[in-house]
Amino acid sequence: MATLDEIGQEKQRVSERLARIDTERARLADQLSELEIAERVLTEFGRRGLRTERRRRGSLAATAPAGGEPGARGGRQMGTVAVRDAVLKAVEARPQGAIASEILEYVLQEFGLKVRPNHLGMALQRHRRAGRLQLRDQRWYLPRSA
Repeated sequence: MATLDEIGQEKQRVSERLARIDTERARLADQLSELEIAERVLTEFGRRGLRTERRRRGSLAATAPAGGEPGARGGRQMGTVAVRDAVLKAVEARPQGAIASEILEYVLQEFGLKVRPNHLGMALQRHRRAGRLQLRDQRWYLPRSA
């Protein structure tokens, strides 16, 4: 009889575990369906975002200046010289000193960089503070020791 009792107890434990597993499976199935719904929603929003982004890019490309200028805002293209380096080269090219407008022209002609005046001013001042440039009589020069 002890064996029959053990078998009955084992059956009871197995059926309880099976019931717990079924509840867990149902809970996981609900979570899975919620995640699938969330994925569909996010995918749809992602597609809308891409459509909007494409439209924006298309309109920017249509209004961008012609002649190979980089970007609608005048940003720099990959592989070109950085503004800070272009400014030093522009001053280097003019041993008699250069005013800001001459530097702007040189940077645009030589490197194709369209630099905003305030960005040029910041680059010049950083070079001045670092000792790479000097300002004398409204003209920018390389330091005399260089």
